[in-house]
Amino acid sequence: MTKSDVLVLGGGPGGYLAAERAAQGGKKVTLIEKRALGGTCLNEGCVPSKALLNSGKLYEHAKDSAAFGVIAEHVTIDHAKVVARKDKVVKTLVSGVGATMAAHGVHVVMADGFIKGQTTDGFVVEAGGEEYAGDKLILACGSVPVVPPIPGLREGVESGFVMTNREILDMKTLPKNLVVIGGGVIGLELASYFSMIGVPVTVIEMLDKIAGPTEREVSALLLKEYKKRGIDFKLSCKVTEVGKDCVMYEEAGENKKVEAEVVLCCIGRRAFTQNIGIENLNVYMERGAVVTDEHMQTSVAGVYAVGDVNGKIMLAHTAYREAEVAVNHILGKKDFMRYNAIPSVIYTNPEIASVGETEESAKAKGLEVRSVKASMKMSGRYLAEVEKGDGFCKLIIDTQKNCLVGCHMIGSYTSEMIYGAALMIEKQMPIEQIKELVFPHPTVCEVIREALFA
Repeated sequence: MTKSDVLVLGGGPGGYLAAERAAQGGKKVTLIEKRALGGTCLNEGCVPSKALLNSGKLYEHAKDSAAFGVIAEHVTIDHAKVVARKDKVVKTLVSGVGATMAAHGVHVVMADGFIKGQTTDGFVVEAGGEEYAGDKLILACGSVPVVPPIPGLREGVESGFVMTNREILDMKTLPKNLVVIGGGVIGLELASYFSMIGVPVTVIEMLDKIAGPTEREVSALLLKEYKKRGIDFKLSCKVTEVGKDCVMYEEAGENKKVEAEVVLCCIGRRAFTQNIGIENLNVYMERGAVVTDEHMQTSVAGVYAVGDVNGKIMLAHTAYREAEVAVNHILGKKDFMRYNAIPSVIYTNPEIASVGETEESAKAKGLEVRSVKASMKMSGRYLAEVEKGDGFCKLIIDTQKNCLVGCHMIGSYTSEMIYGAALMIEKQMPIEQIKELVFPHPTVCEVIREALFA
Protein backbone atom coordinates (compact mmCIF):
# COMPACT_ATOMS: atom_id res chain seq x y z
CA MET A 1 0.00 0.00 0.00
CA THR A 2 1.26 3.48 -0.95
CA LYS A 3 0.74 6.04 1.81
CA SER A 4 0.41 9.80 1.21
CA ASP A 5 -0.51 12.85 3.24
CA VAL A 6 -3.12 13.86 0.69
CA LEU A 7 -4.95 11.59 -1.73
CA VAL A 8 -6.75 13.28 -4.65
CA LEU A 9 -9.37 11.41 -6.67
CA GLY A 10 -9.81 13.09 -10.06
CA GLY A 11 -7.35 14.99 -12.23
CA GLY A 12 -9.51 17.81 -13.56
CA PRO A 13 -9.00 21.50 -12.71
CA GLY A 14 -9.97 21.05 -9.07
CA GLY A 15 -7.98 17.85 -8.66
CA TYR A 16 -4.72 18.78 -10.31
CA LEU A 17 -4.60 22.23 -8.71
CA ALA A 18 -5.34 20.71 -5.30
CA ALA A 19 -2.47 18.27 -5.85
CA GLU A 20 -0.15 21.08 -6.92
CA ARG A 21 -1.04 23.36 -4.00
CA ALA A 22 -0.77 20.53 -1.44
CA ALA A 23 2.64 19.55 -2.81
CA GLN A 24 3.75 23.18 -2.66
CA GLY A 25 2.68 23.12 0.98
CA GLY A 26 5.09 20.29 1.70
CA LYS A 27 2.62 17.42 1.57
CA LYS A 28 3.21 14.04 -0.06
CA VAL A 29 0.47 13.76 -2.68
CA THR A 30 -1.02 10.99 -4.82
CA LEU A 31 -3.38 11.92 -7.66
CA ILE A 32 -5.61 9.29 -9.25
CA GLU A 33 -7.20 9.97 -12.65
CA LYS A 34 -8.95 7.42 -14.87
CA ARG A 35 -8.89 9.14 -18.29
CA ALA A 36 -6.59 12.09 -18.86
CA LEU A 37 -5.14 14.88 -16.76
CA GLY A 38 -7.14 18.06 -17.17
CA GLY A 39 -10.50 16.33 -16.86
CA THR A 40 -13.58 17.36 -18.82
CA CYS A 41 -12.55 21.02 -19.01
CA LEU A 42 -9.25 20.47 -20.75
CA ASN A 43 -10.07 17.39 -22.83
CA GLU A 44 -13.70 17.67 -23.86
CA GLY A 45 -15.11 20.94 -22.59
CA CYS A 46 -13.83 24.46 -21.99
CA VAL A 47 -10.58 24.40 -23.95
CA PRO A 48 -11.43 22.31 -27.03
CA SER A 49 -14.71 24.17 -27.56
CA LYS A 50 -12.83 27.49 -27.48
CA ALA A 51 -10.44 26.22 -30.13
CA LEU A 52 -13.40 25.41 -32.39
CA LEU A 53 -15.14 28.69 -31.65
CA ASN A 54 -12.03 30.71 -32.46
CA SER A 55 -11.77 29.03 -35.86
CA GLY A 56 -15.46 29.70 -36.46
CA LYS A 57 -15.06 33.36 -35.55
CA LEU A 58 -12.04 33.72 -37.86
CA TYR A 59 -14.07 32.18 -40.69
CA GLU A 60 -17.00 34.50 -40.01
CA HIS A 61 -14.73 37.56 -39.83
CA ALA A 62 -13.06 36.61 -43.11
CA LYS A 63 -16.41 36.32 -44.88
CA ASP A 64 -17.58 39.67 -43.52
CA SER A 65 -14.27 41.53 -43.84
CA ALA A 66 -15.29 43.67 -46.83
CA ALA A 67 -16.95 46.20 -44.52
CA PHE A 68 -13.50 46.80 -43.00
CA GLY A 69 -11.83 47.29 -46.37
CA VAL A 70 -10.36 43.79 -46.45
CA ILE A 71 -11.38 41.72 -49.48
CA ALA A 72 -11.13 37.96 -48.94
CA GLU A 73 -12.29 35.73 -51.78
CA HIS A 74 -13.24 32.05 -51.79
CA VAL A 75 -13.15 31.73 -48.01
CA THR A 76 -13.61 28.13 -46.89
CA ILE A 77 -13.23 26.19 -43.68
CA ASP A 78 -11.66 22.76 -43.22
CA HIS A 79 -13.39 21.28 -40.20
CA ALA A 80 -11.00 18.32 -40.03
CA LYS A 81 -8.07 20.73 -39.69
CA VAL A 82 -9.99 22.70 -37.06
CA VAL A 83 -10.36 19.49 -35.04
CA ALA A 84 -6.72 18.60 -35.60
CA ARG A 85 -5.61 21.97 -34.25
CA LYS A 86 -7.96 21.51 -31.29
CA ASP A 87 -6.28 18.17 -30.58
CA LYS A 88 -2.84 19.81 -30.72
CA VAL A 89 -3.89 22.49 -28.24
CA VAL A 90 -5.35 19.90 -25.87
CA LYS A 91 -2.27 17.67 -26.11
CA THR A 92 0.01 20.60 -25.30
CA LEU A 93 -1.99 21.62 -22.25
CA VAL A 94 -2.42 18.07 -20.94
CA SER A 95 1.34 17.57 -21.25
CA GLY A 96 1.80 20.81 -19.34
CA VAL A 97 -0.35 19.56 -16.46
CA GLY A 98 1.64 16.33 -16.38
CA ALA A 99 4.91 18.26 -16.30
CA THR A 100 3.60 20.42 -13.44
CA MET A 101 2.66 17.32 -11.42
CA ALA A 102 6.12 15.84 -12.00
CA ALA A 103 7.85 19.10 -11.10
CA HIS A 104 6.06 19.17 -7.74
CA GLY A 105 6.64 15.52 -6.97
CA VAL A 106 2.98 14.48 -7.23
CA HIS A 107 2.57 10.73 -7.70
CA VAL A 108 0.11 10.37 -10.60
CA VAL A 109 -1.80 7.10 -11.02
CA MET A 110 -3.67 6.70 -14.31
CA ALA A 111 -6.41 4.22 -13.43
CA ASP A 112 -10.00 3.94 -12.25
CA GLY A 113 -10.21 4.75 -8.58
CA PHE A 114 -12.59 3.01 -6.18
CA ILE A 115 -12.99 4.22 -2.60
CA LYS A 116 -12.62 1.35 -0.15
CA GLY A 117 -13.32 3.44 2.96
CA GLN A 118 -11.39 4.58 6.03
CA THR A 119 -8.93 2.38 7.95
CA THR A 120 -6.13 2.93 10.44
CA ASP A 121 -3.94 3.78 7.41
CA GLY A 122 -6.26 6.60 6.43
CA PHE A 123 -8.68 6.90 3.52
CA VAL A 124 -8.07 4.05 1.08
CA VAL A 125 -8.63 4.09 -2.69
CA GLU A 126 -7.97 1.13 -4.97
CA ALA A 127 -6.66 1.92 -8.45
CA GLY A 128 -5.04 -0.30 -11.05
CA GLY A 129 -4.92 -3.26 -8.69
CA GLU A 130 -3.06 -1.31 -6.00
CA GLU A 131 -4.23 0.37 -2.82
CA TYR A 132 -3.41 3.98 -1.96
CA ALA A 133 -4.01 5.60 1.41
CA GLY A 134 -4.10 9.24 2.48
CA ASP A 135 -4.51 11.07 5.74
CA LYS A 136 -6.72 13.48 3.81
CA LEU A 137 -8.90 12.72 0.81
CA ILE A 138 -9.97 15.30 -1.77
CA LEU A 139 -12.83 14.23 -4.03
CA ALA A 140 -12.54 15.91 -7.43
CA CYS A 141 -14.50 13.37 -9.47
CA GLY A 142 -16.16 15.93 -11.74
CA SER A 143 -19.45 15.50 -13.56
CA VAL A 144 -21.01 13.64 -16.48
CA PRO A 145 -23.68 14.63 -19.03
CA VAL A 146 -27.29 14.08 -18.05
CA VAL A 147 -29.09 11.63 -20.33
CA PRO A 148 -32.77 11.80 -19.29
CA PRO A 149 -35.23 8.94 -19.90
CA ILE A 150 -36.55 10.33 -23.18
CA PRO A 151 -37.68 7.48 -25.45
CA GLY A 152 -34.99 6.71 -28.02
CA LEU A 153 -32.37 9.02 -26.49
CA ARG A 154 -30.16 6.41 -24.88
CA GLU A 155 -30.43 4.20 -27.96
CA GLY A 156 -29.39 7.20 -30.03
CA VAL A 157 -26.32 7.71 -27.86
CA GLU A 158 -25.37 4.05 -28.25
CA SER A 159 -25.74 4.19 -32.04
CA GLY A 160 -23.82 7.46 -32.37
CA PHE A 161 -26.78 9.40 -33.79
CA VAL A 162 -27.01 11.31 -30.51
CA MET A 163 -23.79 12.85 -29.21
CA THR A 164 -22.64 14.62 -26.07
CA ASN A 165 -19.97 17.31 -26.07
CA ARG A 166 -17.33 14.56 -25.81
CA GLU A 167 -18.18 12.95 -29.13
CA ILE A 168 -19.13 16.02 -31.15
CA LEU A 169 -15.82 17.76 -30.40
CA ASP A 170 -14.04 14.84 -32.09
CA MET A 171 -16.36 14.63 -35.11
CA LYS A 172 -14.21 15.04 -38.23
CA THR A 173 -16.94 15.55 -40.85
CA LEU A 174 -19.72 18.11 -40.82
CA PRO A 175 -23.35 16.95 -40.60
CA LYS A 176 -25.95 18.17 -43.07
CA ASN A 177 -27.86 19.57 -40.12
CA LEU A 178 -27.71 19.54 -36.32
CA VAL A 179 -30.41 19.48 -33.67
CA VAL A 180 -29.34 20.61 -30.21
CA ILE A 181 -31.40 19.50 -27.22
CA GLY A 182 -30.84 22.15 -24.58
CA GLY A 183 -30.23 25.89 -24.84
CA GLY A 184 -27.70 26.20 -22.03
CA VAL A 185 -24.04 27.21 -22.23
CA ILE A 186 -22.66 24.04 -23.85
CA GLY A 187 -25.47 23.79 -26.36
CA LEU A 188 -25.23 27.45 -27.34
CA GLU A 189 -21.46 27.45 -27.81
CA LEU A 190 -21.52 24.41 -30.06
CA ALA A 191 -24.62 25.66 -31.88
CA SER A 192 -22.74 28.92 -32.45
CA TYR A 193 -19.71 27.17 -33.95
CA PHE A 194 -21.61 24.88 -36.31
CA SER A 195 -23.93 27.68 -37.37
CA MET A 196 -20.97 29.99 -38.10
CA ILE A 197 -19.42 27.45 -40.45
CA GLY A 198 -22.64 26.84 -42.37
CA VAL A 199 -24.40 23.90 -40.71
CA PRO A 200 -28.18 24.44 -40.28
CA VAL A 201 -28.88 24.29 -36.53
CA THR A 202 -32.08 23.88 -34.54
CA VAL A 203 -32.11 24.35 -30.76
CA ILE A 204 -34.92 22.87 -28.67
CA GLU A 205 -35.25 24.32 -25.16
CA MET A 206 -37.87 23.71 -22.46
CA LEU A 207 -37.59 27.21 -20.98
CA ASP A 208 -38.94 30.36 -22.57
CA LYS A 209 -35.40 31.74 -22.83
CA ILE A 210 -31.90 30.57 -23.69
CA ALA A 211 -28.69 30.59 -21.65
CA GLY A 212 -30.25 29.33 -18.41
CA PRO A 213 -29.80 31.76 -15.49
CA THR A 214 -28.26 34.48 -17.69
CA GLU A 215 -29.79 37.93 -17.15
CA ARG A 216 -32.99 38.01 -19.17
CA GLU A 217 -32.23 41.14 -21.21
CA VAL A 218 -28.82 39.77 -22.18
CA SER A 219 -30.37 36.43 -23.08
CA ALA A 220 -32.96 38.15 -25.27
CA LEU A 221 -30.31 40.04 -27.25
CA LEU A 222 -28.25 36.88 -27.74
CA LEU A 223 -31.36 35.12 -29.04
CA LYS A 224 -31.92 37.98 -31.48
CA GLU A 225 -28.31 37.80 -32.72
CA TYR A 226 -28.49 34.02 -33.11
CA LYS A 227 -31.69 34.23 -35.10
CA LYS A 228 -29.97 36.68 -37.46
CA ARG A 229 -27.36 33.98 -38.06
CA GLY A 230 -30.06 31.51 -39.01
CA ILE A 231 -30.31 29.33 -35.90
CA ASP A 232 -33.86 28.05 -35.45
CA PHE A 233 -35.04 28.08 -31.84
CA LYS A 234 -37.90 26.05 -30.42
CA LEU A 235 -38.47 27.61 -27.00
CA SER A 236 -40.93 26.38 -24.37
CA CYS A 237 -40.78 23.02 -26.13
CA LYS A 238 -40.40 19.57 -24.60
CA VAL A 239 -38.58 16.77 -26.42
CA THR A 240 -40.82 13.71 -26.31
CA GLU A 241 -38.89 11.18 -28.40
CA VAL A 242 -35.75 10.72 -30.45
CA GLY A 243 -36.20 8.74 -33.66
CA LYS A 244 -33.62 7.32 -36.06
CA ASP A 245 -33.37 10.52 -38.08
CA CYS A 246 -35.52 13.03 -36.21
CA VAL A 247 -36.45 14.56 -32.89
CA MET A 248 -40.06 14.78 -31.76
CA TYR A 249 -41.15 17.58 -29.46
CA GLU A 250 -44.26 19.15 -28.00
CA GLU A 251 -45.05 22.82 -28.58
CA ALA A 252 -48.16 24.42 -27.05
CA GLY A 253 -49.81 21.00 -26.76
CA GLU A 254 -49.08 20.10 -30.39
CA ASN A 255 -46.74 17.25 -31.39
CA LYS A 256 -44.08 18.24 -33.93
CA LYS A 257 -40.80 16.89 -35.25
CA VAL A 258 -37.60 18.12 -36.85
CA GLU A 259 -35.29 16.04 -39.04
CA ALA A 260 -31.70 15.59 -37.94
CA GLU A 261 -28.53 13.94 -39.18
CA VAL A 262 -26.86 14.47 -35.80
CA VAL A 263 -28.37 15.28 -32.42
CA LEU A 264 -26.40 16.98 -29.66
CA CYS A 265 -27.70 16.32 -26.14
CA CYS A 266 -26.81 19.22 -23.81
CA ILE A 267 -29.50 19.03 -21.16
CA GLY A 268 -27.08 19.48 -18.29
CA ARG A 269 -24.52 17.71 -16.14
CA ARG A 270 -24.66 15.88 -12.82
CA ALA A 271 -22.05 15.18 -10.19
CA PHE A 272 -20.13 11.96 -10.86
CA THR A 273 -20.62 9.94 -7.68
CA GLN A 274 -21.80 6.58 -8.98
CA ASN A 275 -19.77 3.35 -8.93
CA ILE A 276 -16.75 4.93 -7.23
CA GLY A 277 -17.40 3.58 -3.72
CA ILE A 278 -18.41 6.93 -2.27
CA GLU A 279 -21.02 5.19 -0.14
CA ASN A 280 -18.14 3.59 1.78
CA LEU A 281 -17.29 7.00 3.19
CA ASN A 282 -20.82 7.67 4.43
CA VAL A 283 -20.56 11.34 3.45
CA TYR A 284 -23.74 13.40 3.39
CA MET A 285 -25.14 13.99 -0.08
CA GLU A 286 -28.05 15.88 -1.61
CA ARG A 287 -29.49 15.20 -5.08
CA GLY A 288 -26.48 13.07 -5.97
CA ALA A 289 -23.88 15.73 -5.08
CA VAL A 290 -21.48 15.78 -2.13
CA VAL A 291 -22.39 18.46 0.42
CA THR A 292 -19.54 20.66 1.65
CA ASP A 293 -19.03 23.50 4.13
CA GLU A 294 -17.22 26.81 3.59
CA HIS A 295 -13.87 25.01 3.85
CA MET A 296 -14.93 22.44 1.21
CA GLN A 297 -14.96 19.75 3.90
CA THR A 298 -17.67 17.09 3.77
CA SER A 299 -19.61 15.65 6.71
CA VAL A 300 -16.64 13.31 7.25
CA ALA A 301 -13.65 15.06 8.80
CA GLY A 302 -10.63 14.88 6.50
CA VAL A 303 -12.67 14.36 3.33
CA TYR A 304 -13.09 17.33 0.98
CA ALA A 305 -15.04 17.76 -2.27
CA VAL A 306 -14.11 20.32 -4.93
CA GLY A 307 -15.40 21.09 -8.40
CA ASP A 308 -18.46 19.66 -10.09
CA VAL A 309 -18.77 16.74 -7.66
CA ASN A 310 -20.19 19.08 -5.00
CA GLY A 311 -22.80 20.38 -7.47
CA LYS A 312 -22.50 24.03 -6.44
CA ILE A 313 -21.25 25.96 -9.49
CA MET A 314 -20.00 23.70 -12.28
CA LEU A 315 -17.25 25.91 -13.68
CA ALA A 316 -13.53 25.17 -13.89
CA HIS A 317 -12.50 28.41 -12.23
CA THR A 318 -14.84 27.67 -9.33
CA ALA A 319 -13.08 24.32 -8.93
CA TYR A 320 -9.70 26.07 -8.90
CA ARG A 321 -10.68 28.32 -6.01
CA GLU A 322 -12.41 25.50 -4.12
CA ALA A 323 -9.22 23.43 -4.44
CA GLU A 324 -7.17 26.24 -2.92
CA VAL A 325 -9.64 26.65 -0.04
CA ALA A 326 -9.61 22.89 0.68
CA VAL A 327 -5.81 22.69 0.67
CA ASN A 328 -5.47 25.81 2.79
CA HIS A 329 -7.74 24.20 5.37
CA ILE A 330 -5.57 21.08 5.30
CA LEU A 331 -2.46 23.24 5.75
CA GLY A 332 -4.03 25.11 8.65
CA LYS A 333 -4.39 28.42 6.80
CA LYS A 334 -7.45 30.60 7.32
CA ASP A 335 -9.59 30.65 4.20
CA PHE A 336 -13.18 30.07 3.18
CA MET A 337 -15.14 29.75 -0.07
CA ARG A 338 -17.34 32.57 -1.31
CA TYR A 339 -19.72 32.27 -4.25
CA ASN A 340 -21.11 35.81 -4.58
CA ALA A 341 -18.62 36.90 -7.24
CA ILE A 342 -18.06 33.86 -9.46
CA PRO A 343 -17.97 35.07 -13.10
CA SER A 344 -19.48 33.05 -15.93
CA VAL A 345 -18.90 33.37 -19.66
CA ILE A 346 -20.56 32.10 -22.82
CA TYR A 347 -17.91 32.26 -25.56
CA THR A 348 -20.26 32.73 -28.47
CA ASN A 349 -20.18 35.55 -30.99
CA PRO A 350 -21.07 37.92 -29.37
CA GLU A 351 -19.65 36.86 -26.00
CA ILE A 352 -21.66 36.99 -22.80
CA ALA A 353 -20.07 37.57 -19.41
CA SER A 354 -21.86 37.83 -16.08
CA VAL A 355 -21.07 38.00 -12.38
CA GLY A 356 -23.18 38.42 -9.28
CA GLU A 357 -26.87 39.15 -9.00
CA THR A 358 -29.43 39.79 -11.70
CA GLU A 359 -32.33 42.14 -10.97
CA GLU A 360 -34.56 39.12 -10.43
CA SER A 361 -32.18 37.26 -8.10
CA ALA A 362 -31.40 40.41 -6.11
CA LYS A 363 -35.06 41.18 -5.52
CA ALA A 364 -35.71 37.54 -4.58
CA LYS A 365 -33.07 37.96 -1.85
CA GLY A 366 -34.74 41.13 -0.60
CA LEU A 367 -32.02 43.48 -1.83
CA GLU A 368 -32.95 47.01 -2.82
CA VAL A 369 -31.27 47.53 -6.18
CA ARG A 370 -31.31 49.71 -9.24
CA SER A 371 -29.87 48.93 -12.65
CA VAL A 372 -27.92 51.11 -15.05
CA LYS A 373 -27.03 50.28 -18.63
CA ALA A 374 -24.69 51.56 -21.30
CA SER A 375 -24.39 50.54 -24.95
CA MET A 376 -21.11 49.00 -26.09
CA LYS A 377 -21.22 51.61 -28.86
CA MET A 378 -20.18 54.17 -26.25
CA SER A 379 -16.74 52.56 -26.47
CA GLY A 380 -14.60 53.95 -29.27
CA ARG A 381 -12.73 50.69 -29.68
CA TYR A 382 -15.93 48.64 -29.88
CA LEU A 383 -17.32 50.93 -32.57
CA ALA A 384 -14.02 50.80 -34.50
CA GLU A 385 -13.80 47.00 -34.45
CA VAL A 386 -17.42 45.83 -34.55
CA GLU A 387 -19.42 46.64 -37.67
CA LYS A 388 -22.65 45.07 -36.49
CA GLY A 389 -23.80 44.48 -32.94
CA ASP A 390 -25.94 45.96 -30.19
CA GLY A 391 -24.00 44.89 -27.13
CA PHE A 392 -24.40 46.53 -23.75
CA CYS A 393 -23.23 46.51 -20.14
CA LYS A 394 -25.82 46.31 -17.36
CA LEU A 395 -24.86 46.96 -13.75
CA ILE A 396 -26.91 46.01 -10.69
CA ILE A 397 -26.29 48.36 -7.75
CA ASP A 398 -27.27 47.79 -4.13
CA THR A 399 -28.79 51.15 -3.17
CA GLN A 400 -28.46 50.49 0.57
CA LYS A 401 -24.75 49.63 0.54
CA ASN A 402 -24.04 51.76 -2.56
CA CYS A 403 -21.93 49.04 -4.13
CA LEU A 404 -22.01 46.84 -7.20
CA VAL A 405 -23.68 43.44 -6.77
CA GLY A 406 -24.05 42.37 -10.40
CA CYS A 407 -22.65 42.97 -13.88
CA HIS A 408 -23.96 41.54 -17.15
CA MET A 409 -22.40 42.20 -20.55
CA ILE A 410 -22.84 41.10 -24.13
CA GLY A 411 -20.32 42.02 -26.79
CA SER A 412 -16.70 41.53 -27.83
CA TYR A 413 -13.99 41.11 -25.19
CA THR A 414 -16.48 40.74 -22.34
CA SER A 415 -14.84 37.47 -21.24
CA GLU A 416 -11.62 39.39 -20.59
CA MET A 417 -13.37 42.28 -18.81
CA ILE A 418 -15.62 40.49 -16.35
CA TYR A 419 -12.91 39.80 -13.77
CA GLY A 420 -12.76 43.56 -13.07
CA ALA A 421 -16.43 43.65 -12.16
CA ALA A 422 -15.97 40.49 -10.09
CA LEU A 423 -13.21 42.22 -8.13
CA MET A 424 -15.44 45.24 -7.50
CA ILE A 425 -18.19 42.97 -6.18
CA GLU A 426 -15.84 40.78 -4.12
CA LYS A 427 -14.29 43.82 -2.41
CA GLN A 428 -17.64 45.64 -2.10
CA MET A 429 -16.11 48.79 -3.54
CA PRO A 430 -18.32 51.87 -3.06
CA ILE A 431 -19.63 53.25 -6.33
CA GLU A 432 -17.81 56.54 -5.82
CA GLN A 433 -14.49 54.68 -5.54
CA ILE A 434 -15.19 52.76 -8.75
CA LYS A 435 -15.92 56.05 -10.52
CA GLU A 436 -12.46 57.26 -9.52
CA LEU A 437 -10.73 54.33 -11.25
CA VAL A 438 -8.86 55.23 -14.45
CA PHE A 439 -9.75 52.92 -17.35
CA PRO A 440 -7.39 52.76 -20.36
CA HIS A 441 -8.67 54.49 -23.49
CA PRO A 442 -9.79 53.41 -26.01
CA THR A 443 -10.92 50.07 -24.59
CA VAL A 444 -14.19 48.21 -24.48
CA CYS A 445 -13.98 47.97 -20.68
CA GLU A 446 -14.64 51.72 -20.49
CA VAL A 447 -18.29 50.84 -20.95
CA ILE A 448 -18.35 49.85 -17.25
CA ARG A 449 -17.40 53.40 -16.32
CA GLU A 450 -19.88 54.82 -18.82
CA ALA A 451 -22.65 52.77 -17.24
CA LEU A 452 -21.78 54.06 -13.76
CA PHE A 453 -22.04 57.66 -14.97
CA ALA A 454 -25.19 56.98 -16.99
